[in-house]
Amino acid sequence: MQVFKYILVICSLLLLNSCASSYRTVNPKSLHYISNNSNNGVTLQYKYDLLRKKYAKKELKKGVKLVAIKVTNNTDDDLIFGKDIKLFYENQKELLIMDNEIVFKSLKQSPTSYLWYLLLTPVNFYTTSTNSYGIQEETSSTPIGLVIGPGLAGGNMIAASSANKKFKTDLLNYNITGTSIKKGETAYGLIGIRTDSFNAIKVALTQE
Repeated sequence: MQVFKYILVICSLLLLNSCASSYRTVNPKSLHYISNNSNNGVTLQYKYDLLRKKYAKKELKKGVKLVAIKVTNNTDDDLIFGKDIKLFYENQKELLIMDNEIVFKSLKQSPTSYLWYLLLTPVNFYTTSTNSYGIQEETSSTPIGLVIGPGLAGGNMIAASSANKKFKTDLLNYNITGTSIKKGETAYGLIGIRTDSFNAIKVALTQE
């Protein structure tokens, strides 16, 4: 019985660590920005460390960072982000912004990965009793795996798909590449970049 308790605790911990993660919506307009710089009338503010749980782990695993940016156009012209306004690292190397669909595919959860819970389907819960000779005998068995396996698999797949949908919606809503920022206005975006570090980002006006 003591061994069964240990096994139950270990299985519970594994299940908790393997569950699908929820997704907390990222709204660049409501974030508090600390990092910023200006160049030729254009001001950039940005923030790393936006994702949590499995999405944050995917950032580390894939070498991709999601960054929220706030760009203010204080020039006398309308500017297009990605054409007239570009981002660079401190070493003057241009920051290459990933396509949002690639960002999504790199960082999303995989709903099908939770199908492994179906391996629990054959699990039975046995009860025993001691007979008159002092020998333990099996008195009944309950096929709890028929509920636990499909239930955990289906529940986690639904949770992962729902979280991914919210994540993709944020990426679509705040896709700033190609956006025209009118003079005196501010635009917000979510961009994905390939990096393992929290590098400083600078803005540059490339309009001729």
